[in-house]
Amino acid sequence: MKVRSSAACALKLTAHAVSERVIPIIAQPLGNLPLPSLVDGAEALAGASLKDRLQRPLRDLRISVTDRCNFRCSYCMPKEIFNSDYTYLPHSALLSFEEITRTAKSFIALGVEKIRLTGGEPLLRKNLEVLVEQLAALQTASGKPLDITLTTNGSLMPRKAQSLKDAGLKRVTISLDGLDDAVFKSMNDVDFPVSDVLEGIAAAQAAGLGPIKVNMVVKRGTNEQEILPMARYFKGTGIALRFIEYMDVGATNGWRMNEVMPSADVLKMLQSEFSLMPLAPSQIGETAERWGYLNAQGEHEPHLGEVGFISSVTQAFCSDCNRARLTTEGQLYLCLFATQGYDLKSLVRENQDPNALTQAIAAIWSQRADRYSELRQAGKDASNASADQANATRRKVEMSYIGG
Repeated sequence: MKVRSSAACALKLTAHAVSERVIPIIAQPLGNLPLPSLVDGAEALAGASLKDRLQRPLRDLRISVTDRCNFRCSYCMPKEIFNSDYTYLPHSALLSFEEITRTAKSFIALGVEKIRLTGGEPLLRKNLEVLVEQLAALQTASGKPLDITLTTNGSLMPRKAQSLKDAGLKRVTISLDGLDDAVFKSMNDVDFPVSDVLEGIAAAQAAGLGPIKVNMVVKRGTNEQEILPMARYFKGTGIALRFIEYMDVGATNGWRMNEVMPSADVLKMLQSEFSLMPLAPSQIGETAERWGYLNAQGEHEPHLGEVGFISSVTQAFCSDCNRARLTTEGQLYLCLFATQGYDLKSLVRENQDPNALTQAIAAIWSQRADRYSELRQAGKDASNASADQANATRRKVEMSYIGG
């Protein structure tokens, strides 16, 4: 991925009335690590169960199908960087649907049970239903149906929900950062109204794409006043509302710790109005901490729904992270905050032996030791002068390129 301006250039954008921050114009992808030898891959496959160096299995694959998006959210694709001068990947660079499906088969052979389609905005990828149908025909290593889901901003869901469901999509997660139009438009930065996202959510419900989750990124000083209105709106609708801490992904969103609203503060705000109780994780490696609503008698009422908290900044969940991420051009990343990836595209396009790809992925995963959020939480990041973790000072991959 290239930008027309020099990578050494920088743009200044005003963060507050009294301060400026510099956001560099960068190029993607990051540098790649060498692929392991097939001998290494064969050795990794020889074990009874594929695990990384921290004993975490591979269960979840997130596939970015496009690097484009029709929103310009400040925490992901700020307009000052992703403007009319920004050059996106040409179509020829993208993995075809057949190449994605072939790659998915290798991941499934190694234990993947869930595939999430992401972007950019995945519904901008033409004929996405074809890919969904191909993936839906696959089964896990134990012969069970594959869990296929998708994360979207909801803008195109009214016209796509039924065809996606018919193709085999199970459920969707929709991003919505507030119910107030002024707040939401300031965050998506393209003047997109809340009503159209709500229409997309309704279309997903009508098509049976559920259970639906709604993700709200909370950025202190921007949209924390929307927390209670969002909870009131979705309570009892069958939709799980999840609050996400504003994260330091990539290099373009100008992340600052003082703009993070810890999940503990969000929970405290919710408990000022609602009675909540913690719920057990629905599966190993789940990113969200779940809470359910209580009735007047203090009993859990499942029909009232739940809220969740994704707290990678203040409550790292690296210890059971079982997710790998495949970009739209075939780069494999092992962490949302990764600084380097592996180029699988050459294996996918040039080596038709499926075992070669499977062996390479196995070897890569078996050497994985990523735990960026834990190190950051321990104070071993760029803000700590005595940090000894080299990755903390390297430029991280952009969320718009790697997917969420």
